[in-house]
Amino acid sequence: MDIAIIYKDKNLLVLNKPSGVLVHASGSKAVNQRPEATITDWLLENYPEVKNIGDNPTQRPGIVHRLDRETSGVLIIPRNQTTFEYLKGLFQTHQVSKTYTALVMGSVIDDVGIIDKPIGIKTGTTKRSVHSDKLVKPALTEYRVIRRLLIQKKECTLLSVQPKTGRTHQIRVHLAAIGHPVVGDKIYGGKKALTLSLDRHFLHASAIEFTAPSGERVKLEAELPPELTVLLKSAQ
Repeated sequence: MDIAIIYKDKNLLVLNKPSGVLVHASGSKAVNQRPEATITDWLLENYPEVKNIGDNPTQRPGIVHRLDRETSGVLIIPRNQTTFEYLKGLFQTHQVSKTYTALVMGSVIDDVGIIDKPIGIKTGTTKRSVHSDKLVKPALTEYRVIRRLLIQKKECTLLSVQPKTGRTHQIRVHLAAIGHPVVGDKIYGGKKALTLSLDRHFLHASAIEFTAPSGERVKLEAELPPELTVLLKSAQ
């Protein structure tokens, strides 16, 4: 597995996670199914000090936050328990600023917007929904239009998105809820999900910003991967 390292020091390792890779094993796999390689597997092989770091190091060593399988971009890994606890506190108190780049279906009318819709689990599934009354939690997402464009004769909008809460699938659920699902999202894009020939959804964790234990403000960024930049370059 080829993982690009954005930054590292004695306390932190910051990766540019590729699409298609799980951060850690889900814990449920079919009998005789061959285990797939995960970010945690790569970490244990290359940075074995993470073995005992985290709330549940047996299943997710060194993991303080996650990205969906198909989502690429910035992923922070603490290299010691002290840093893990510090970062965990920042995430829990919403002191980490996360910025994603998303290409969505349709032309988004408003240049900026806020989506304030609680998210719950859809009954009988693991899907999230703004229309569920099961395990509902507040969720807030802000977005800004970067560019409206035409790709393969389809109207799309490139957005900069900042989730202010950290719900599972939050960005994907919220954008779908306002009628602009993420391009390539086969779960929340509906029966007419637009893929534009992508084999992933167009959602990338572009930047993350937080205050380091030293008091220094840190911003770490990850460039769009080639398959996404190529698609944007094809826009009319």
